[in-house]
Amino acid sequence: MVTLAFLIALEIAARRYGGVPGPITNQAREVLFPPKPGPLYGGLALMMVVLTWRQRFIAAGAAIGIDAVFVMVRWAVDADVPEDHFFGNGALWAMLGCAVFALTRRTGAERVLLLKGVGLGLLLVAGRKTGDTWLLITSKTRPTVLDPYVATADHALGNPSWAAGRMLEATGPVGTHLLDGVYGQLAVAAIVVAIYQLRHVAAERRFPRHHLVRTFLVIGLLGPAVYMIFPVVGPIFAYGPGTSGTGGVEWAVVDLWPHTPPPIGIPHPVPYDGITPRNCMPSLHTAWATAIFIHSRKGPRLLRYAGTFWLTATLAATLGFGYHYGVDLLAGVVFALTVETGLRALDHGWGRPAIQQVAYGTAVFTALLLSYRYLPADMARHPWLAGPLLLLLTASVIYGYARTIKLWEPEAAKASGDRPEPGPEPQPAVI
Repeated sequence: MVTLAFLIALEIAARRYGGVPGPITNQAREVLFPPKPGPLYGGLALMMVVLTWRQRFIAAGAAIGIDAVFVMVRWAVDADVPEDHFFGNGALWAMLGCAVFALTRRTGAERVLLLKGVGLGLLLVAGRKTGDTWLLITSKTRPTVLDPYVATADHALGNPSWAAGRMLEATGPVGTHLLDGVYGQLAVAAIVVAIYQLRHVAAERRFPRHHLVRTFLVIGLLGPAVYMIFPVVGPIFAYGPGTSGTGGVEWAVVDLWPHTPPPIGIPHPVPYDGITPRNCMPSLHTAWATAIFIHSRKGPRLLRYAGTFWLTATLAATLGFGYHYGVDLLAGVVFALTVETGLRALDHGWGRPAIQQVAYGTAVFTALLLSYRYLPADMARHPWLAGPLLLLLTASVIYGYARTIKLWEPEAAKASGDRPEPGPEPQPAVI
């Protein structure tokens, strides 16, 4: 009910502030109209963790078959289809079909499990729609941005976005294409890790107590609220030429990125267009990549290596493309670890260590935002003090998270069914 109320509120807000359909309408129209295939097939993949292999082949075959029909019909009537929107309806139809099958042909625990799987897949898709609506709302309701404050505070870290932007330029098209693929396919990495975590659901007929999808959705739900409080568009928009026709030098404070760091002055809010999302503070790409890294730690070596690579490449991309300042990344890491600790505490219990860590992470996150807003000039004038202090605060949250999670490890091992190997059978005594 809470999720439904939230989606209805976003639907109303999208129509009021942007004059466009919200997440509910956009989701419903994709039953017939061309959608983006990625989120829908990602949702279908997540839903199939509750199915047997035979049922998975049936669901995938039905999705592909339905999409083939839609493609042929659109081709026959010469429908105007947006680029990269040729298929995807079949995945949504397959998920809805599984929901109908659960309600009409299953009962009890089997019905609940199948509906949970469908809900998981649809929540992933709805999360994408919700994020798009949030971004629209930020651009329409926040006419001014606080980039000068964040850019000034970033002097304490040595203006890492400017340095990373020049380094990315030096790598040429190879580095650019690699990081662009990593940045744009973050959801794919998350789905891979989530499917690994949920690989035993079909056999055990239950979901694990905690998995990556929960963290991903909560980060996406709470993060945009901070966008509204601290609207920032990013270096390439505020201090550069903008990208893809969004933003531009006509709205930039000055065209400096990435070759000339902005001068230290007295920051003030600046007006910006009504199109570019204010989605910079905190860096949710960093928060999501941090969550992927955390949840890949229990996987096999290849998955751990992939999680480390994705986090490293995402940090490089967010800075190198000019989408974020360095201080955004620190806020994103603290935000992700605080959310993750809270979600794990819901399952393991709100003991003193968990309460202290969540409270401490929240306090550090708040302190970071307040310092960026009210102390940026002081931070820029004393970088050798402010920079190490920012890094130390972030490191303290990382250390506190690791220490808190370690306290739960024995319980996690017990819950996963780890038991000592049985010894040899006792032999009868010889008389």
